[in-house]
Amino acid sequence: MTYRVPFVRPRDHYRTLKCEVDAAITDTLARGDLVLRQQLRDFEARLAEYVGVKYAVGVASGYHALHLSMLASGIGPGDEVITVAHTFVATVSAIVHCGAIPVLVDVARDHTIDVAALERAITPRTKAIVPVHLNGRACDMDAIMSIARARGLMVIEDAAQALGASFRDRMAGSIGNTGCFSFYPFKALGGIGDGGAITTDDPDLARAAMLLRFNGEDRDSGEYHYHGYTATLDNVQAAVLDVKLRRLPEWLAHRRRIAELYRQRLATLDHLTLPHFPEVSQSDSFQNYVVRSAHRDRLRAHLKEAGVETLVHWPTPLWCHHRLGLRRVRLPETEAICREVLSLPMSSETTENDVEATVEAIHTFVP
Repeated sequence: MTYRVPFVRPRDHYRTLKCEVDAAITDTLARGDLVLRQQLRDFEARLAEYVGVKYAVGVASGYHALHLSMLASGIGPGDEVITVAHTFVATVSAIVHCGAIPVLVDVARDHTIDVAALERAITPRTKAIVPVHLNGRACDMDAIMSIARARGLMVIEDAAQALGASFRDRMAGSIGNTGCFSFYPFKALGGIGDGGAITTDDPDLARAAMLLRFNGEDRDSGEYHYHGYTATLDNVQAAVLDVKLRRLPEWLAHRRRIAELYRQRLATLDHLTLPHFPEVSQSDSFQNYVVRSAHRDRLRAHLKEAGVETLVHWPTPLWCHHRLGLRRVRLPETEAICREVLSLPMSSETTENDVEATVEAIHTFVP
């Protein structure tokens, strides 16, 4: 189906950057710089500077950022790792693939981890916390870090949806022991394929991640330190991402303007809950603009009929996917969110006309 208002506009995105992106790809290929070369080092340095940390390690995906962070942090069989159930499955899969036990807790009204639920879930077997900064909103990192320090726990930030978001003027991904980012094509900073990165101030964690991403090998000495993985961010992706990173601040400013337009035009509708929260600690990057409605499925069908594309993240709680083998839990807010959330069109190419058409369609919906 062709939508009048698509969720994202990847063709328009490419057209805007065509000259710069094509030049970056051509230059990388012409130099024969394909794996672990200067383009990757340059991007890692600029990403670390942007996030506000000493090190960035480019990896093959957001999942690999999480998995390698956990392995580098010493998480293994029998360890418990606390995270939320309202997240993409990769967050939990990374824990399972370490042999560790995911402990799922509920989220607060802003879709990020409920700090009280987190504290109640800690046991003597708890090794780490994975707070998920969702939809471009950072978790309450002061409270999380205070708990972690008091209990001697690692904090691995899942910032896959939060590059450019901040908590008390510190970037998501710069506060815990590591930050984990995804460069999936439709992220605010997206590649032309998959990709990810780990950010940290810890030189030992950075080195472990660098070794793990390339078969455990120290490229300088040729010595193997781990049974590692083939999970390096390739140079073509790094070159493209480096081009795009320079545009990220203006794209985030655009997303915030689009979010404000939605807020202004939808604030009078009693049947919608908008993603604007009273706390001033966070600066949201609006990776997604997620509304809530008790009539979500009918509203989504109405918008589709009007030519507006929407997405639902995620309609089924993770523990209800029985083949994942997760422990059954009762998380009321997560269950309500799964029934009610709806993501409206949002990207660096979303226009005011897109917002107008979306808002007009929502206003004609009868709950």
